[in-house]
Amino acid sequence: MDGVDVAGRVDGRTARAERTRAAIVEAHLALISEGDLRPTGERIAERAGISLRTLWTNFKDMETLFEASGAEVLRQQDAAHRPISPGLPLAKRVDAYCRQRARLLQLIAPSARAAQMREPVSEQLHRNRLKHIERVRDEVEELFAVELAEAGPGREQLVHALVVASTWQAWSMLRYGLGLGVDQARAVMSRTVGALLADVTPD
Repeated sequence: MDGVDVAGRVDGRTARAERTRAAIVEAHLALISEGDLRPTGERIAERAGISLRTLWTNFKDMETLFEASGAEVLRQQDAAHRPISPGLPLAKRVDAYCRQRARLLQLIAPSARAAQMREPVSEQLHRNRLKHIERVRDEVEELFAVELAEAGPGREQLVHALVVASTWQAWSMLRYGLGLGVDQARAVMSRTVGALLADVTPD
């Protein structure tokens, strides 16, 4: 029985630690979504209802918190993602893809804007961004496999162009640089992606 009691206490501590870490990540992302793009440890701890010491007991520094928050943002994107059939006609694939990209980019907009501010001095935020880029690349290669196969030697360049057109940096330029609304920005993305793929579509 003693072994069972010890195991139960260990499991209980583990569960509490996981809840605390989840609360910290939730507080971090909530503050960012409310416009506090550089929340301090003090503000995060206050929002999570814990002490500052507890915050740094669970995360040794901001880099480890950025890693956990980045993983949560990816999880949210995965939950919101809806598969698009590669068997659809090209125009329908482009439309569905760009509609989904616009929706997902709006979902991550607060955290992406916050990361943009700190990425020059954060290796973890840079790694987080590379994960988002890799996921976009994987989707592009699967969804537009037929057109990419027809691109021949220009395939890699076309993949790069499609990724650039549908990741945060381009979306940020459309939304905050040019001041376009979501529908306008999505229409520009759709036109760009469609034009890139039309160049390799046989007559």
